[in-house]
Amino acid sequence: MKRTIKDYVVIGLKGMAMGAADVVPGVSGGTIAFISGIYEELLGSISNIKLGLFKTLKEQGFKAAWQELNGGFLAALFIGIFTSVISLAKAIKYLLENQPILLWSFFFGLVLASIIYIAKQITKWNFASVIILILGAFLAYYITTLNPLVTENSSPFFILIAGAIAICAMILPGISGSFILVLLGAYKPVLDAVNNKDFKTILVFLVGAVVGLLTFSRVLKWLFKHYKNLTLAGLTGFIIGSLNKIWPWKETLTWRTNSHGIEVPFNQQSVSPFSFDGDAQLTMAIILSVVGFVVILGMEKFASQKK
Repeated sequence: MKRTIKDYVVIGLKGMAMGAADVVPGVSGGTIAFISGIYEELLGSISNIKLGLFKTLKEQGFKAAWQELNGGFLAALFIGIFTSVISLAKAIKYLLENQPILLWSFFFGLVLASIIYIAKQITKWNFASVIILILGAFLAYYITTLNPLVTENSSPFFILIAGAIAICAMILPGISGSFILVLLGAYKPVLDAVNNKDFKTILVFLVGAVVGLLTFSRVLKWLFKHYKNLTLAGLTGFIIGSLNKIWPWKETLTWRTNSHGIEVPFNQQSVSPFSFDGDAQLTMAIILSVVGFVVILGMEKFASQKK
């Protein structure tokens, strides 16, 4: 596939949108990849990372290996993700702490529209599709209701498994990788390792992430190739169930003290905006939900025009 500089800039921007989503604990970069039309290419490109690539490099040179990898696409995408995480992390952290209802409202509208978009990709609905959609929705909803664990466990095996599971969640539309780390109780050990420059723990986590990514991307690629409609139905259900996690109005059941000694919400449940204890900001929340919804419709229209 021959691409222009403009194409790579657009891919980089899509990567930035994925990075922005991944910073928010509850929104998956995989969802953004799907609605921006690059999901299957991303899975295919990641699954191209295999031992045969080194053989191509040795026998045919760097250019052939780079083309086989779809390196230009991956480079543009990951530069976008990295740039976004570095530049937007502080802004999103500020909004999460100071304007959580408005931020979650925008993402709620965005994810709601993405459900419609993904469901429209299903070419044939049947009994199996409906059952898988319902099961996916129940599984994702159940995950969002689990109590997060707090653990000081930073054994290499635990960190390795946490890295593998979190990265799978990151490329799966629906639940975010950072939220899975919180559920596993691995968020604090990994964050501490980054802050303390514990390179051994960081390396173990990255190895787990790479193993998980290469394995899970192949599984998803195979599912898309052989059971595309059923896979799409499962993903649609999974995103429907995950809406509970990004519902803007929450009631905090328990609190925890973070590494800075500040009390932050630990376990929350969704409540009606009319029974919310505080300023529900309902009008602005609805406006931002509509904006998020329209953003996805705009992306869909842009993608269909390009086709």
